[in-house]
Amino acid sequence: MGQREEAADGDHIAGLAKGLAVIEVFDRAREKLTIAEVARLTGLQRATARRCLLTLKKLGYADFDGKFFRLTPGILRLGYAYLASAPLPQVLQPFLEQVSEATHESSSASVLDGGEIVYIARAAQRRIMSIGLGVGSRLPAYCTSMGRVLLAYAGEEALGQVLAALPLVPPTPFTLIDRDRLRAVIAAIGAAGFALVDQELEVGLRSLAVPIFTGAGRVIAAMNVSVQAGRMPASEMEERLLPILRRAQEQARKALP
Repeated sequence: MGQREEAADGDHIAGLAKGLAVIEVFDRAREKLTIAEVARLTGLQRATARRCLLTLKKLGYADFDGKFFRLTPGILRLGYAYLASAPLPQVLQPFLEQVSEATHESSSASVLDGGEIVYIARAAQRRIMSIGLGVGSRLPAYCTSMGRVLLAYAGEEALGQVLAALPLVPPTPFTLIDRDRLRAVIAAIGAAGFALVDQELEVGLRSLAVPIFTGAGRVIAAMNVSVQAGRMPASEMEERLLPILRRAQEQARKALP
């Protein structure tokens, strides 16, 4: 092992990594968990999972009723630290609101995190999905318009990792899960500069997305507009909505360094 690798290992705080893994195992389907469940889901030893959970409880990030642990609203302090310190959501919010007002539809911005997109800003006209979306919501990248846009500009290594980890059960009957076809679709998105996803995430939902560039030409996020399938056919979305997204995309590029 070289000196550089040794230094990198020395900079790694294992306890912090384990604590974060415990936090991340809680989600909508796992709102409360026992120590044994947390140990199994994270791969940690039971004693380690117990210490992490009790530490989170002591810090006010978790609650314990004698059997189950659950996260408390205090955990939102971690997410708020990002929102308060990162300028990107603040810069993009006005442009999302412009898109939403011009289209009378919901508009969002997200960034890529592994195989998922994370919502960082949102202007919602109405609820159009069966699940509520807000800042911090996560969705699979491969079957979302913003995810495909971001994957198109993420590079071959990132795209390969996401395609290799595709789930076997698609969210809807329309979801494309064939790896070769997805790679071709994402390559076409990179050439066209936008993505249109028709009912692949949820039946009845269509979404159109464009990348957000910095002034230096780097893709830093994606912006979309989503509609209910009954209100607008897919064939009209490119003609009616893409010019509005393009204007917001250009305005955002000028506002980002």
